[in-house]
Amino acid sequence: MDLQHRPGGKTGSGGLASASETNLDRRERMRQLALETINLNKDPYFMKNHLGSYECKLCLTLHNNEGSYLAHTQGKKHQANLARRAAKEAKDAPAQPAPEKAKVEIKKFVKIGRPGYKVTKQRDPETMQQSLLFQIDYPEIADIIIPRHRFMAAYEQKVEPPDRKWQYLLFAAEPYETIAFKVPSREVDKDPKKLWTYWNKETKQVGIWFTDVVLSQKLLCESVWSWTQLY
Repeated sequence: MDLQHRPGGKTGSGGLASASETNLDRRERMRQLALETINLNKDPYFMKNHLGSYECKLCLTLHNNEGSYLAHTQGKKHQANLARRAAKEAKDAPAQPAPEKAKVEIKKFVKIGRPGYKVTKQRDPETMQQSLLFQIDYPEIADIIIPRHRFMAAYEQKVEPPDRKWQYLLFAAEPYETIAFKVPSREVDKDPKKLWTYWNKETKQVGIWFTDVVLSQKLLCESVWSWTQLY
């Protein structure tokens, strides 16, 4: 755009551009930018008619040249029509069936009662730390099952009012009932030499041995409950 020789402008300053000239300059810049980024051959709404002018099939507008059409595609009307067309196509599109989720077969076993168990209280003669050894026998356990265990907080059980002084050690293995031992809720020594578990496939016995970090208090195993009692 020629900015020289405008009325009211100083020589060499270029003068002030009118609103129409600013608008023309803006459209020219938009056209140049669109020519660099848009391929008209891939535009489904661009059409050249028999008169040599260009049409927008979406907005039903006529344009004298490609630049005019490209400037139109950047305008609010064309963008609004594009959004409206996309919403209509999404609404009319047939609903795609949801992919089927993989079904996980639930293993069902007939409960055969509680397993046999043995609890041994021990004391380390060097550190005077007290420990408990739990040994649970599962002679009829299924071959594909590995016994599991976990500690349960007193607030998770529903048998008696929760007492934060106690926690529960649960053992589970099909087809036996899940059993729980009530033990003091104190910190366990996490040293691998003082906390370990084992599963003997030949004797079908699982065990856990843990040591209490508290030295002066007595470590007890008060009672054993079934899973149904806890819940």
